[in-house]
Amino acid sequence: MNKDHKKIVGKTECFVKEKLNNAEGGHDWWHIDRVRKTSLTIAEGENIDLTVLELGALLHDIADPKFHDGDEEVGPRTAVDWLKLLDLDRKSIEHIEKIIRNISYKNSFEDQAFNSKELQIIQDADRLDAIGAIGIARTFNYGGHKGFELYNPEIDPVNFKSKEDYKKSNAPTINHFYEKLLLLKDKMNTKKGKEMAQQRHDFMLKFLEQFYFEWDPSAPSRTSRGKGLNTPPSFGHLP
Repeated sequence: MNKDHKKIVGKTECFVKEKLNNAEGGHDWWHIDRVRKTSLTIAEGENIDLTVLELGALLHDIADPKFHDGDEEVGPRTAVDWLKLLDLDRKSIEHIEKIIRNISYKNSFEDQAFNSKELQIIQDADRLDAIGAIGIARTFNYGGHKGFELYNPEIDPVNFKSKEDYKKSNAPTINHFYEKLLLLKDKMNTKKGKEMAQQRHDFMLKFLEQFYFEWDPSAPSRTSRGKGLNTPPSFGHLP
């Protein structure tokens, strides 16, 4: 941990709050704050660099590509420029830059060239914020921001095979549960992350059961007819 940890983290908090002022509600300062707090919870008892962990969490979404015309360089560049102003050591800056470049779910479609305990923890915290009650709220908030349909029974979810196909999706919001959210439980890195993910995963299944009931109260319960909620109602398996 850097000897000026508190000072560096405090300045970075102010920087991130200013940069993300008026950001879309699912990717604003409060998302950053939740990811930082969850990262610290997961990291309890772990041998990690606390400065790298906190700064990585604070800066992981400083410029999300989907709000910057798909530019995947603006986030790492903005973070590195800021960290240089703090006079942080080169090794820590490079570590944090690699965390930012590798944390996103969309990068899971490719071989990950970098790994560290700090990345694993922040990645779990970021993915935990994408599921459960908060994840549901964020998903529909972003869907509304983009003008996506809530649900369309005629449009099946897709089992994406590439990063580019995933990035181009403009499917109904409910599809995102099957295309990403319900997959995250099994992609957690840490023991603590896996434990936390299970409860949030189960909550999403309860939500989906209620959603489908309200969409068509005359339809029999999916669980009562032996069909689980991990797959959409229109078909039994993803293509």
